[in-house]
Amino acid sequence: MVSEAAQALPARGSRWLAWIVLAAAWLATAPLRPLFDPDEGRYAEIPREMLASGDWVTPRFDGLKYFEKPPLQYWATAALYRIAGVSEWSARLWSVGLGFGCLALAFLWTRSLYGRSAGLAALTALAVSPYFLVVAHLNLLDAGFTFWLTAALFAFTRAQTEAPGAPSERRWMLAAWMAAALAVLSKGIVVGVLAGGTLLIYSLLERDVRPWRRLHLLPGLALFLAIAAPWFVVVSLRNPGFASFFFVHEHFARFLTTVHQRVEPWWFFLPLLLLGTLPWLVPLARALGPAWREVPPADAAAAAPVPGRFKPRRFLLIFAGLTLGFFSASGSKLAPYILPMFPPLAAVVGSRSADLGRLAAIAARVGAGLALLIVGAGLLYSARRNNFVPSEALVWSGAALIAAAAAVVATLRGVRLPPRLAALGTALTAILLWQFLLCAYGVIPPAHSARDLVAAARTAIGPETHLYSVGQYRETVSPYLGRTLTLVDFQGELAFGLAAEPGRQDLGSAAFQRDWSASRDAVAFFDPKIWDALRRQGFPGRVIAADNYTVAVSRL
Repeated sequence: MVSEAAQALPARGSRWLAWIVLAAAWLATAPLRPLFDPDEGRYAEIPREMLASGDWVTPRFDGLKYFEKPPLQYWATAALYRIAGVSEWSARLWSVGLGFGCLALAFLWTRSLYGRSAGLAALTALAVSPYFLVVAHLNLLDAGFTFWLTAALFAFTRAQTEAPGAPSERRWMLAAWMAAALAVLSKGIVVGVLAGGTLLIYSLLERDVRPWRRLHLLPGLALFLAIAAPWFVVVSLRNPGFASFFFVHEHFARFLTTVHQRVEPWWFFLPLLLLGTLPWLVPLARALGPAWREVPPADAAAAAPVPGRFKPRRFLLIFAGLTLGFFSASGSKLAPYILPMFPPLAAVVGSRSADLGRLAAIAARVGAGLALLIVGAGLLYSARRNNFVPSEALVWSGAALIAAAAAVVATLRGVRLPPRLAALGTALTAILLWQFLLCAYGVIPPAHSARDLVAAARTAIGPETHLYSVGQYRETVSPYLGRTLTLVDFQGELAFGLAAEPGRQDLGSAAFQRDWSASRDAVAFFDPKIWDALRRQGFPGRVIAADNYTVAVSRL
């Protein structure tokens, strides 16, 4: 028997309660996982240095100029640090929070055009995607970029579906311009390629230039520039080398060349796309054709599309295809790049999912099977590589399997939950499931973070201790120490900053050894091979902590 509370779920209070429960589940493990090397450490440290220095214009990483990305996430995280202090939770809150915001965007957009059940189907599809959840739960720039780019796409399509010249059209278009500007401040000018390229392809395929006439170009462009341009102007005036590095090296060279040494085959993103859509791959395949033709769902109240009217789902599919094609053609490929595809694809699936209960059931079963496979492979890997499985990994893996089983049970026909409640239950359990597996990954050796290393070394580090990083730069060391390190014989991604300010934050090997010998209070973080070679030569120092990637050595 379904309880009265379950039957009352569509009531306004119950809807808010559902969102609160989903949000709490989404944020559940953000404070528990250590910052992972390398990216989470990098994007935790840059805002810490920004707050410590008071310079909110020129981003710095280990005290050196760092211009690879725009500053919106740095600003937001530094502000959170000021309010809540530096921690894993505050470091991740912007990216993880906007990842959850993508669920809300997919729900609201799909509901507004195709009904509440369609919106809930879109939310469920996005929530059960293992790829989307894992990337959105890491302290990367991609979740924030995806949120603002998705907001721009959804606002644009809403504007184009309004009556021409209506006040609502103008409001939606200005919202799209604003979101596009914030996307630029999140990750750069690739926004123009993806959003602008989608509009161009759509117009050519439809032989329709009317969307261009409805851009509200003058006020929209003015709003866009007012938001996006000031930082680029100020940082360029303060740093003459910024423009050539950011626009040429970080955008054109990244796409056209292999200078970033992230070369992968053209099909690199296809397995990731498959992984991300696997729980709803069948509904997606069924939705593609009708969505491209803008055929309304069987239970839709809306009439068939009018010839010449804007086709929002076709626009979203073009965007997804362009995103996949653009990054597949790029000379630099990283796994999170295609994250912006997923909210639009989830919205397309939601718009065609007449049977919400069936969608939840398929997602629950496929997700459970995938979780079982991942748990088995992960535990076998740990047992073979490390000759043991950490007890904490067993606990997290067990919790993940329980969540997967709960999703399957909630969607069984015999349980007879209302389809909306079954869908919410599937979304909730999947949100927890993939987080639990991410936590299990974090505790299986080798170390994925320097948190434990720093905790062990901290007793030998005082406020005046000289800190060095020799032959490496471990990104999670600085945020856990709250200090920058002097680099020795290493450049890596800090090469631009070292060249821009020679001698500011680095030493050669000979100078380091002189300073080390003369010092009475110093700690160095060594590449293990370098430490082993120096140790054999009689280099003075006492090992105070070590893991697979770093050896911490004290001069005393």
